[in-house]
Amino acid sequence: MAYIEIYTKKDCPYCERAKALLRKKSLDFREISVDCSNLSDNINIEMRQRSGGRTTFPQIFIDDLHIGGSDDLVLLNDQGKLDLILINANS
Repeated sequence: MAYIEIYTKKDCPYCERAKALLRKKSLDFREISVDCSNLSDNINIEMRQRSGGRTTFPQIFIDDLHIGGSDDLVLLNDQGKLDLILINANS
């Protein structure tokens, strides 16, 4: 099964939209919230390093492949490419 990580922050509608899509597809994911930690600066730095400098939320990774944000996830899903990424992650 693909390992999905999503960096989120509180009261972010894009984060909620991405998580809702992942749940709709019955996908398990690890949520990394910058709000729930006294290490939020470190989490932000880690997210920026992994995402090539992106600072917006959410940032989504499937098996360490950077997917992008909520709009990117929705677009991949609409194009049928998200399922291909998930299938290849399981190989």
